[in-house]
Amino acid sequence: MTRLVVLDGATLNPGDNPWTGLEELGKLVVYERTPRELVVERARGADIIFTNKTIVDAAALAALRGLRGICVLATGVNVVDVGAARSLGIPVCNVPAYSAQFVAQHTIALLLELCNAVGLHDAAVRAGEWSAAPDFSFWKKSLLELDGLALGIVGYGAIGSRVAAIASALGMRVSAATAHGPGSHAAVTRVPLERLLAESDVISLHCPLTPQTERLLRWARLCTMKPSALVINTARGGLVDDRDLQRALDQGVIAGAAVDVLSSEPPPPDHPLLSAKNCIITPHLGWSSLAARRRLMSITVDNARALLAGQPIHVVE
Repeated sequence: MTRLVVLDGATLNPGDNPWTGLEELGKLVVYERTPRELVVERARGADIIFTNKTIVDAAALAALRGLRGICVLATGVNVVDVGAARSLGIPVCNVPAYSAQFVAQHTIALLLELCNAVGLHDAAVRAGEWSAAPDFSFWKKSLLELDGLALGIVGYGAIGSRVAAIASALGMRVSAATAHGPGSHAAVTRVPLERLLAESDVISLHCPLTPQTERLLRWARLCTMKPSALVINTARGGLVDDRDLQRALDQGVIAGAAVDVLSSEPPPPDHPLLSAKNCIITPHLGWSSLAARRRLMSITVDNARALLAGQPIHVVE
């Protein structure tokens, strides 16, 4: 009988996103989380394994004889040694573009929180500051209007193009650093990365993490940005040098940052950005709306069905 093993299903289905589609394809075993040392033991004998953030390295792949495919429960596939899988003839399938809608929404939410400080002011009101105020209105920090400001997008794909459309509706002037993408917008101009960093009021990262983009925003580049600039990262934590960003925020090299991803997740208690000035951090939740997770589940079922039929789709090259 076909055996399917989910190595870390806790985040995809915390109870509201049933595994029904996969259960119809064979005997399904779901582990909430799998420590690295138990990957081979739990995956042994599986036709297909499913992983979100559990590392499947070359050694594990070599030990898993009979494995017909790997389904990554995400778009990024850096948790799997794709090269080793390819050499063993094991297809690795991902789930492209399932969360573009919500990541774009969360990107704008982070930007608006930096500009409007809604949470800060809600907390102040609940602490009694408005009730005790001498005037009808007050604000805790200088608030920023986006209309007319320049947004620079690094990675103009499915997510970046959605962010561009929303930002344009808010009156922002949008530029993108990439030369191609699946979508386009009449108001988006294309400029070299270094010019984008120097001229933008807001930089929003939407590119994949590769050897070429790792630490894309590091000290030297942060220093070329405007002192009033804001950085948004809802892509991958490794695109930013965390310590350099903390230094830039604390020294006033840039004005603020909002990130949904960190280079280490969950972060250690002494992670540099946890204490950085004017830095908003959310716990990698840009992918996690129920609608997005249902799309992820549906596409994953399609991926598994295609693998079992010997005609894999969404194969990572």
